Amino acid sequence: MRGLAALAVVFEHSLDALLPELRQAVSPSFDFGRYGVFVFFLVSGYVVPASLERRGSVREFWIGRLFRIYPLWAVAAAIGLAFALAEVYWGLNQRLAERPWTSALAHLLMLQDLLQTPNVLNVFWTLSYEMAFYLLVTAMYVAGVHRASAHTALGFGAGAVAVVALAPLFPLALPAGVGTVYAVAALLVAGLAAVLTRDPLLRRGGAAVLAAVPLVLLVLNSRIGAAESLAIVATMFAGTAVYRIERGTLGPWAWWAVGLVPVLSVAAGVLAGRPVGWCAAITAAWLTFGAGRALRGRRLPRLLPWLGLISYSVYLLHQVVLQVIRRMIGDPAALSGWERLGWGVVVLAAVLGVGAASYRLVERPMQDLGRRAARASRRRTGEAGRSPAPGPARPVRAR
Repeated sequence: MRGLAALAVVFEHSLDALLPELRQAVSPSFDFGRYGVFVFFLVSGYVVPASLERRGSVREFWIGRLFRIYPLWAVAAAIGLAFALAEVYWGLNQRLAERPWTSALAHLLMLQDLLQTPNVLNVFWTLSYEMAFYLLVTAMYVAGVHRASAHTALGFGAGAVAVVALAPLFPLALPAGVGTVYAVAALLVAGLAAVLTRDPLLRRGGAAVLAAVPLVLLVLNSRIGAAESLAIVATMFAGTAVYRIERGTLGPWAWWAVGLVPVLSVAAGVLAGRPVGWCAAITAAWLTFGAGRALRGRRLPRLLPWLGLISYSVYLLHQVVLQVIRRMIGDPAALSGWERLGWGVVVLAAVLGVGAASYRLVERPMQDLGRRAARASRRRTGEAGRSPAPGPARPVRAR
C-alpha cells in the first residue's frame, strides 16, 4: 500500500507537466495526492505504535525513527534547497530566506507545517503530521494509556467536526514569529529528556508536554487548518485501532469507532468547505486500506513489496526528479499523445530508479546503523522489554 500511495502522489504531481487537461477535468472530482497521503497515514497508524510496543523502549523507538526518517530527509532537503537557490523551476521562498536559522530549526523539528514555516520541498508537509503522531503515541505509551486507540481516534474525529463549528466563536491562533519556533523546540527537548529518565514524576510530566505541544499546534497553528489536521491524526489512530482489534487487545466494538472516523473526517471536510475531490480521496484511501487488509494473506507480485520498500525515497525525491524533467519537456500542449506517453515512461523510470538508488545508498545503511545504535542503547541502559500495562496474551498464528 505504501508503494501504491507513493505512485499516486507522483501521478498527482506529474499532471501539470504531462496532462494539464486531465487535471482540469479530474482534480475537482478526485485528489490523487490526498488519496496517497491518507493511505500513508493509515499505514503509519497501523505499524508505528506497534514498533514502539514491540521494542518496549521509548529510547530505542526514537533512535529507530531518527535513523529511519532523517538521513533521507536531509538529502532531500539539501537537494531542494540547492534547486531553490538555483531557481530550478522555483525560487527560494522569501520567508525562508529572511529567517534561515528559524526555518532550519522548524524543519529539524519536522514540524514546519505546524509552525507556519514554508516547506523546502512541498512533500515535507506530511512529515509534520507524522511527527505530531509520534509525539502523541510516545506520550500515551509513557502514560500507560496507549491501548485506548479507538477512543482516541473517535475523539480526534469528533474534534475535527467540532473545531469547524466552534472556529467562528474562538478565532484563536499562536503568535507568528521566531519565538513560537524556539519555544516549541525547548518544550519538546525538555519533554523528551524527561520521558527518557527513570523518575516516574518526570516521565509523567514529560508525557504531558509531548501531548500538549502537538495538540496545541494541530488546533491553532496548522497550515492546512485544524479540521484536516485533526482528521489526519484521527485516521492514524484508527489504523492503530485496527491493529489492536486484529491482535485481540481491543474488542469487536472498536470497529464501530474505526468506522466512524472516515465519516467524521469527511463531515469535517464538508463543513470546512473542502472540495468534492478531497472527500472522495479520503473515502478511497479507506477503501484501499480495507482492500489491503482483506488481501494481507494472499501472495502478491514481488513488485508491490519492492515498491513499498522504496516508497519513502520515491515520495521524498520524486518532486526534484519531476522538476528536472519538466524543464526538459517544456510546454506539454506542444506534445503529441505518444510523446506524452513516452515522457510518462521516462518520469516513472527516473523516479523509481532514483528511489531504488537512494534506498540502497541512504535508507538501508542508515536503518542498519539505527538498529546497531538501538542495540547499543539497550546494552547500556537495560531498558528493553519494559512495557506498561501488557495486554492479554493471544496465540500466534502461522502466516
